[in-house]
Amino acid sequence: MTKNADTPAREWRSRVTVDGLDRAPHRAFLRGMGLTDVDLAKPFVGIASAGAENTPCNLLLNQFADRVADGVQAAGGNARRFSTASVADSMSMNHAGMKFSLISRELVADSVEAVVRGHAYDAVVGLAGCDKTLPGMMMAMVRLNVPAAFLYGGSTLPGNLDGEEVTILDAYEAVGAVYAGTMNRARLDAIERAAVPTAGSCPGQFTANTMGMVAETLGLAVLGSATIPAVDDRRSALSRAVGTRVMEILRGGGPLPRDLVTKRSLMNAAAAVAATGGSTNAALHLSAIAHEAGISFPLDEIGEVFKRTPLLADLKPGGKFLAFHLDQIGGVPVVLRALLDAGYIDGDCLTLSGNALARDLEHAAPVDNRVVRACEAPISDTGGLSVLKGNLCPDGALVKTAGLASQVFEGPALVFEGEDSAVKAVRERAYAPGSVIVIRNEGPRGGPGMREMLGVTALIYGQGMGEKVALVTDGRFSGATRGMCIGHVSPEAAAGGAIGLVQNGDRIRVDAAAGTMDVLLSDDEWHARRARLSPRPPSQIGGLLEKYANCVGQAHLGAVTHSGVQSW
Repeated sequence: MTKNADTPAREWRSRVTVDGLDRAPHRAFLRGMGLTDVDLAKPFVGIASAGAENTPCNLLLNQFADRVADGVQAAGGNARRFSTASVADSMSMNHAGMKFSLISRELVADSVEAVVRGHAYDAVVGLAGCDKTLPGMMMAMVRLNVPAAFLYGGSTLPGNLDGEEVTILDAYEAVGAVYAGTMNRARLDAIERAAVPTAGSCPGQFTANTMGMVAETLGLAVLGSATIPAVDDRRSALSRAVGTRVMEILRGGGPLPRDLVTKRSLMNAAAAVAATGGSTNAALHLSAIAHEAGISFPLDEIGEVFKRTPLLADLKPGGKFLAFHLDQIGGVPVVLRALLDAGYIDGDCLTLSGNALARDLEHAAPVDNRVVRACEAPISDTGGLSVLKGNLCPDGALVKTAGLASQVFEGPALVFEGEDSAVKAVRERAYAPGSVIVIRNEGPRGGPGMREMLGVTALIYGQGMGEKVALVTDGRFSGATRGMCIGHVSPEAAAGGAIGLVQNGDRIRVDAAAGTMDVLLSDDEWHARRARLSPRPPSQIGGLLEKYANCVGQAHLGAVTHSGVQSW
């Protein structure tokens, strides 16, 4: 285990800002915030919150941060709250604002690093709610490798309409039904008003809940914490306990982030994603978190874990249940115990408690065979996600297979040079059953920003065409996306990828069971098209998007923006 703050106080990082004659100005600033001599002698703990009024996901985070601060202060620490940037996927969906969603993951990680290193804080607690804030916080914690703990804000409760549960996914798909003429505006209005009844993140096994589960599995968060609803009273006590725990780690009672994030724990996390039919975005984020620890965990290796792990949890969007229902039967530990007992995960990995995972799962509840099945009788023998390889995606692509009626699709390509033109065509129903809709130039570099396309996929599903067409893109999909939707095509079009060579009418064959996706063209035709392809010039669009486009890597490696683990 890495040596941490089980050392004399003089070795705390914060001493560089408060000790010594020439730190009198620093102490003066701290006294200006009400700190006393007693406070200055304590360790400084940064509490990084993505709390904001931009989405229900983040709405309660600052309240939870206050409770974390209570725990830190009661345990003898000096809690220093600060905020980070966050872009709400809910509000940026289906317009150009989505270009800033994945970028915000890097902004969160970079801003937390800047504050913790710039102020020499001794430890950090990261609080996150909306999709990219979760991996961003985890990336920062691993990059910094100071005593740390992660706290997810929890999901919203399901809504109720005419005695049935409704969620935000119903609202997205209802829009498509109205466009198709199978639902009236009054019904859509009723769904809109019922779909999000409380603060919290989307309630299905979409990206936020998937990454909350990943945080638990990696050991960065308290086991059992992810599925507690945002408005549940248990979150207040949990938040305080997280503040206490980070102080115990600081004083030598537990592991540091890079003790927790290892190749074995990353494989455990990938297995948990597969077993729950989690978001395709998890593959992108697992690679990026690994990158911060100097570990290579590319899409190919993640795909191998997906392939060998059974699908156990019947969670939306592919299944019937929500995080709320999983919490009622014992939360994420139920899934992890089932996987552990059947040998699908490594129980020797450490948790935030400092114990081995197997020890902390000893008292986890067994499967209920309703929300979560046993490994002996899974929903399917392979996980709810599949990595595809082939001439259209030599470095890989991703499809969520949970809930798919058929895993094979073949049809003619209908090509769009970006999401906006594809959305227009889908709204107008200017596509035919059997088509493979190709949306390119939406990758990390080409977008820039690798937009998430729940808007267009939900329209298709709402029109009753969910499995009558396929959609292939170098962009991303929401964890709420369902149907034959293949994203993360690598290399992307902007990097000279084969998706940039596809033409209308080319036949594309997808076999998710076999893990393949190919354009049915001769090698000679491929070579001729590639010879005609002009190199893409560097992006000159100004601002944040230009900076991102000129440094971001490819999706199969996590779409990261720096060289890897830092040494200080």
